[in-house]
Amino acid sequence: MNRIAALGGAYSNPDALGAALSDARRRGCSSIVFLGDLGGFGVDPDGIAPLVRTDDVHCIAGNYDLAIASGAADCGCGYSNPRDNAWAQLMYDYTRAHTGQEFARWMGGLPGEWREQIGGLDIHGVHGSPLAVNDFFWESLPAADALRRVDASGADVLLCTHTGIPWQREIDGCLVVNVGTVGRNANDGRRCGWYAVLEIADGRARAEIVPVEFDWRAQARQMRAAGLPEAFAVSVESGWWTTCLEVVPPRERSRGRHQLYDDDLARLGDGDEIRADDALPVSPLFGSELFPPRLWLYSNFHCNLACDYCAVASSPTARRRSFGIDRARSLIDEALGAGVREIYITGGEPLLEPDIVRIVQHAADRAPTVLLTNAMLLTGRRLEAFAPLADHPWLTIQTSLDGATPETNDRVRGRDAFAATISGIAAAGELGLRVAVSTTETDANRDEIPALRDLVAELGVAPEDHAVRPLVARGESSEGMRVDDGGLVPELTATADGWHWHPVGADVASSPDLLVAPAGTPVGEAIALITERFLARRLEQGALPAPYACAVA
Repeated sequence: MNRIAALGGAYSNPDALGAALSDARRRGCSSIVFLGDLGGFGVDPDGIAPLVRTDDVHCIAGNYDLAIASGAADCGCGYSNPRDNAWAQLMYDYTRAHTGQEFARWMGGLPGEWREQIGGLDIHGVHGSPLAVNDFFWESLPAADALRRVDASGADVLLCTHTGIPWQREIDGCLVVNVGTVGRNANDGRRCGWYAVLEIADGRARAEIVPVEFDWRAQARQMRAAGLPEAFAVSVESGWWTTCLEVVPPRERSRGRHQLYDDDLARLGDGDEIRADDALPVSPLFGSELFPPRLWLYSNFHCNLACDYCAVASSPTARRRSFGIDRARSLIDEALGAGVREIYITGGEPLLEPDIVRIVQHAADRAPTVLLTNAMLLTGRRLEAFAPLADHPWLTIQTSLDGATPETNDRVRGRDAFAATISGIAAAGELGLRVAVSTTETDANRDEIPALRDLVAELGVAPEDHAVRPLVARGESSEGMRVDDGGLVPELTATADGWHWHPVGADVASSPDLLVAPAGTPVGEAIALITERFLARRLEQGALPAPYACAVA
């Protein structure tokens, strides 16, 4: 058996590189190949030299090595976004200033690739890809793009680095192994680097991607002492990337902690309430104004009304889809553990669910909770069941009024809906429940909005607890605002059918385009999938989506 160690991206971190080399030798690797980028990110580029200038390490040049050797103005990393380039420039300027001339000259003599016949297989090592030294060979590349890189190599095994995230896959008979980087984490929350061990036996190759443990605390201290940006030290300490994110494709970026630079978020307003983690230049998408940290839970879809504009096609005859109390509680707990901070329980008509009060109490005891109901059923035993929740500081009951008169309201919501809703609002208020009201604005009620605001105030609802929202062309409505996942800020929405982009698209029959993941998908994975789709749409359209508020905040 032939065993080969393939490493990349030392990034001026001799502690990590030394640990990787020692591990490779301990594993009995007959060859050690370093695929480039000796400097960058860390504080000690010259400390790398004695580790790689040995007889058993075959080095090729990465873009960093070529840039340092030639005295280039920048690292040639292949970034196209100006913010990525600004952070990369800070890294490069430090490396260039702290790399000795003799080491730089040595790097200038490195070959651009490594290729050998081992065990009957053609093994090809490059830095970025066979197309270019700074080409990013991501795992998520479209199949045609990946195949183009494999064809350009023609090898049985293709080894590469540069992206910083390790992976392996067979592509058209070629084993492709991105070995990751030893000197920096892989944006996975782990404080370690990575390299690969390739084993060749009986004309076949298999690879193992191996973690590299190093003293990350010491590295962070050294970065701060050297005056490098705080964001670099925080990345080392957290295991998550804090800079150079725009180059990362949606799938890979969605798995990290941070997805957007803060100036993207600041475009939404004055930015006072939108801050990065501490003083970092980046923020997570989930938890921001562009993906609020709330869970929408559709308790059911059957309803005592059949409103002719219902975005999710609820009605008395709607297909029965309910969570039940055990699944609802489990989802709430899981969502809170994943970073959700607000819970909205809706339907259908949630009060038709036998365990709805216990579900609501479970939520409200843990986070601010809004129950969306038409309030028509807040009578008798149903109303009495809410008595333990009276004056609960984290519970709001939100209902809908779509006209200042019975004629206007009942035209879209059903006969006697106006009177029953008014009665339900009064009963909830008398019980000590906070009440909010939403209104869907249409051609039929637009002229009544001022009078409707006065009516809501007379019912004891605070002005800030009355929201007027536009009609959406979804579900039962063919009129109104057109929304899709490219122009609509996502809000994590769970139904018995799965996870959806937004509560206005939670009916899988009428809004299949807004289904994100099937039932049973963990909350964290659903958040990642929505984040990935958000980033993909942003790349396609070059713009940020707009929020559509279904509920009073």
